[in-house]
Amino acid sequence: MSASGVPQPGEPVDASGLDVVVIAGTWHDVITDGLIGGAERALVASGASWRLVRVPGSFELPVAAKAALDAGADAVVALGVIIRGGTPHFEYVSSAATDGLTRVAIDTGKPVGFGVLTLDDEQQGLDRAGLEGSHEDKGYEAADAAVRTALVLRALRG
Repeated sequence: MSASGVPQPGEPVDASGLDVVVIAGTWHDVITDGLIGGAERALVASGASWRLVRVPGSFELPVAAKAALDAGADAVVALGVIIRGGTPHFEYVSSAATDGLTRVAIDTGKPVGFGVLTLDDEQQGLDRAGLEGSHEDKGYEAADAAVRTALVLRALRG
């Protein structure tokens, strides 16, 4: 633990008293459900209270994140899946989600865990979704980052 009392990466956290909203798109169910499962594992382990909200896709994540944080949530975990296709749509949605979520975090002064996967193909998502056989657990990582950042902000603000 650091001198500020905030757990360092890899150390367990006690996020009891934090209210976290997980916001997830509905595209690519298998991958998205894996991301949600990973976020749930991280939040349960931390002791944070949390709830899940679903939105149609990754483009809608920023507006829902802003609403959740404005309504009093301490942090948001944004989860989505964007798979490259044959049109520029991928770049537009990826940019809008990334820029929008960054703006929400800065405007609200509250953390937004970024768990939006931008992929070339479905297999890349399956490898990152925290499913059996996955190499990474990006839902867990996004939730853990949001909780740790909320604790840092709490310590900084006294």
